[in-house]
Amino acid sequence: MIIVGLTGGIGSGKSTILNYFRERGYPCFESDEVGKKLLEVELKETVVKLFGEEVYNTKGILDRKVISKKVFSNSKLLETLNNIVHPAVNEAFEKFKKKYQDSPIIVKEAAILIESGSYKSCDIIILVKAPLDERIKRIMARDSANKSEVIAKISNQWEDKKKEKYADYVVENISIQETHEKVKNLIKKLNNKENFY
Repeated sequence: MIIVGLTGGIGSGKSTILNYFRERGYPCFESDEVGKKLLEVELKETVVKLFGEEVYNTKGILDRKVISKKVFSNSKLLETLNNIVHPAVNEAFEKFKKKYQDSPIIVKEAAILIESGSYKSCDIIILVKAPLDERIKRIMARDSANKSEVIAKISNQWEDKKKEKYADYVVENISIQETHEKVKNLIKKLNNKENFY
């Protein structure tokens, strides 16, 4: 089994690549989605103690906008939240690996795969990049956020240059067609156990 770590800054287009793998039948572990579910069940009590009940709506679902405002303007709070979520997500990933142990490739997607140290559990790291202005546009449209909010989120993540040192494969995600072609070639190489470094 080859564990592919997929990462990239917010708005870089990780989902495009993740969906490409998924459509071809490869099991995909979305760390951020798993983390969100854990925050709404197992970790909820801990989060309420730290951040207050207002981070959950009346249905008990985490309000990402509220928690984002709290953590993205306070690096210590962000670190505390990450220290709660990451061990639980890593545990969930170990279960995921066992479940799909017969798959030739599994994908672990995480926005902060490198920053959190989770990349160490992967065999290959794919870094997804996109021009900053394009990323800002994508996030503003997706999250109905203003430009300054988006820039604040981006500034809390490592720059691509810093992440590139850890990446085995860098995908510039500008055109979907080109991105799909690059990932198609990468999958071919992975299945043939080729060395593409």
